[in-house]
Amino acid sequence: MWKKNEARTYTPQTPAPTPVNQPERSEKELSIIGPSITVKGELFGKEDLEVQGKVEGTISLKKHSVSVGENGRVKADIHAKSIQIGGDVKGNLFGEDEVVLLQSGRVEGDIKASRVTLENGSKFKGSIDMEPRSEDKERTRDDAASKSTRSPENSSFATQGSSLRSGSSAPA
Repeated sequence: MWKKNEARTYTPQTPAPTPVNQPERSEKELSIIGPSITVKGELFGKEDLEVQGKVEGTISLKKHSVSVGENGRVKADIHAKSIQIGGDVKGNLFGEDEVVLLQSGRVEGDIKASRVTLENGSKFKGSIDMEPRSEDKERTRDDAASKSTRSPENSSFATQGSSLRSGSSAPA
């Protein structure tokens, strides 16, 4: 069975370290209010929020995004960087960057954001104020100033208007 000429070598095997199971974290944290959860009061935080349940009160995540899913029901003002609505919202929406009303979304309240998107089929009752962000205001102001110095549009219109006389008839 064993041959005397063969040298047996023993190499000890060290067990490979088992990896420690740590939850993977994404760059952006996301909190979810599930369909069976109801929250009443003020919500503040430093992460993104997805609402699939019910929220009454105020949601204030000014540097993060808020998403209301198709099953979400919100009776609150929402302050966020980006807001996406797929469910029912009764309250005002204040989006620093944008507000998107998805096809399944329904909003009863006012919207104030730099960009507003209402998808075909969405329902909206209220007013929209699309005020640009401060950096966009500066760019718009600079563009308007450069246009007014290039071509005096108002003076050319006034010249055309002064050549028109009331009571004159054109030859037939």
